Formats: sequence, C-alpha cells, structure tokens
Amino acid sequence: MGKTEEQGPVESPLFCARTKRLLEARGNLTPFEVLGLTPSYPLDDGALRRRLLRLSRQVHPDFHGQDDPATRELAERNMAELNTAFRILSDDFRRADWLVRSLGGPSEDQDREMPPEFLLEVFEWNEALEEARAAGVGSPARARLAAQEEALVRERRRAMDEVGAMLTPLPPAGSAALADIRRRLNSVRYLNRTLQEIAEIRLEEPAG
Repeated sequence: MGKTEEQGPVESPLFCARTKRLLEARGNLTPFEVLGLTPSYPLDDGALRRRLLRLSRQVHPDFHGQDDPATRELAERNMAELNTAFRILSDDFRRADWLVRSLGGPSEDQDREMPPEFLLEVFEWNEALEEARAAGVGSPARARLAAQEEALVRERRRAMDEVGAMLTPLPPAGSAALADIRRRLNSVRYLNRTLQEIAEIRLEEPAG
C-alpha cells in the first residue's frame, strides 16, 4: 500500500524529494507551481497549510544551517518563494485575483468598476462610517458599527461565493466572464477596506 498524499513527499520545483537537495527556481514560478498544486480556485485550507509545513521542513534555512553559504542563501530564497505563494493561495481574495490576471482578465487598475447594485449600498455604508467618526467614542453611532460589521462580513462572504462559483471550473483564458469576476472582486476589495476602517474605529472604543 503506497503512502497517502499527507504522508508522502510533496513535489515542488524548490526541492528534490529523491536527492533531498534544494533546487534553484527556474523562471517565474506561479504560486501553484511553488506549492506543487494544479491551478484551481477551490482549495482545502487545512491541506494547504499542511503542505506548507511539509515543504518548510525541506527548504527552511534552519534545516540547512550546516550547509555551505550558497545553499543557505538558496534556502532563504526558496523559503521566501514558499511564503509568498502561501500568502496568495491561502487568501480567497488574493487567490481569485491572481487567477483572473493569470487567465488574461483585467487587473484592478484596468477595470475599477463595481456591480451597479453594489454601488447603492456603498453610499449607505459610507454615510454610516462618517457618522460614526464624527459622533465620537461611546456614541450610539459607534455602537451601531458592530451590526454594520456583521452585515459587511455576510456581504463579503456572499460576493466571494459568487466569485468562487464563476471560477469553478476555471473559465478559458481571455473569457469575457473574467471582466465580470473582476468587478465582483472590486466590490470585495472595497468591503475589505471598509471592514478595516470599522476595525480601526472600534479600537478607539474602551474595552468592556
């Protein structure tokens, strides 16, 4: 009986499991290539983290402390590649953003539009934020931020569910659907920023 995926060596262009040697990355590796995965939007978070840990044991500089300087330097570069790839793939927004651009879809700079129905809600959220900022610590407007935060989290989840459905399976390169996905991602980017602003305002409130 062969080893399961969880037990066996992880394939990556950063490390040769057969010779136990670090490899120099050739060309611009994609985050999926770095982690030895097939490009796909759906990913199991737990499996992805376990894969990172197994690869880290192979390439981390701490495991090459007795090697020559060139190998230790390579270990540092490979670990940086691994961490960057994990940051992209472990975040649903970053992963979707990367996939859209890799398939030839527009970047945020090329298409800043958002779905029209979303823009109507943006106005209300902005008003609530400005009211909370102006009202000050301990005000009813500040107290209402918790409910607004919950609503925005639900909206973000709904938007990313839509994005995930549109990216499963991956559309063909250059597909017109990629522009529509970009607009939904633009709305999620706005939600991320708004949630961060709410978190910063709520930090001003006394604990308790």
